[in-house]
Amino acid sequence: MERGAIDVGDLAGPFDLQATLESGQSYLWNRADGETYADLHAHGGDAWYETVVDPIPGVTEERVAVRVRQEGGVHDGTLCWEASTDAEPLLTHLLRLDDDLDAILDATPDLPLLERAYDAYEGMRLTRDPVFPCLISFICSAQMRVARIHGMQRRLRETYGDAVALGDETYRAFPTPEQLAARTEEELRDLSLGYRAPYVRRTAEMVASGEADPLEAADLPYEEARESLTRFVGVGDKVADCVLLFSLGFLEAVPLDTWIRTTIEEYYPDCDRGSYAETSRAIRERFGGEFAGYAQTYVFYYLRAGGE
Repeated sequence: MERGAIDVGDLAGPFDLQATLESGQSYLWNRADGETYADLHAHGGDAWYETVVDPIPGVTEERVAVRVRQEGGVHDGTLCWEASTDAEPLLTHLLRLDDDLDAILDATPDLPLLERAYDAYEGMRLTRDPVFPCLISFICSAQMRVARIHGMQRRLRETYGDAVALGDETYRAFPTPEQLAARTEEELRDLSLGYRAPYVRRTAEMVASGEADPLEAADLPYEEARESLTRFVGVGDKVADCVLLFSLGFLEAVPLDTWIRTTIEEYYPDCDRGSYAETSRAIRERFGGEFAGYAQTYVFYYLRAGGE
């Protein structure tokens, strides 16, 4: 096992691990104390977070078990990590530590709602989750609270994922497409996936068989990429936007979930253009275009936690 530390002061902009991992973007990390998503207003904590990551082209050639915690503040703290290999490149990728967060937020419009959200969750960054687990997570997200979505993904890992050792601990990898495709709908329903079970199984089957690859979307223009992901069963425009934003690096994507639609209704009603595509274009423009997904994520987390 290797250990290391990343100096938050060396990053371009602040960083808050808890806000990043418990803001509804990712469901692939477990908090060591078992309290992941226990609080709506989660930020600034110092708990350990754990995950297992399969190979990512250009980042790691091996499956990596990693745990990380933040000591100190969002400007001058330290990210301490333990992993089966050097985890700094992997954490930089997964947590977008290479983003210039100050420049990104400065590039978004001076809207009072955004300023309040940025102040409330200083240092929250977007994630770069592996694409297949991200896709499955958001297929499971329909009409679900974030804690229940996380619980579904945890049960999938614990039931069907490979065991991976790190020191004296054993963690579970997210099931591969082949492992999920081999399950029956009944087995997946037993893990409380409900009506999402056939969507998960069929999407896994599509990826495992080579019928469709979610990574293909990464090389397409944004709106074509969104359309490409809707090939998968259980994936509409909103789920596709979540995968584009939280996995594939389309920072302009604005998923139109319940919270963002409420935001449009209460704060920016002129952006409601009827259809998903037109409303999405309008709110993207209002949030500044290129980094609108960052603005969206801050607003989502701020309002969900009770901000006004």
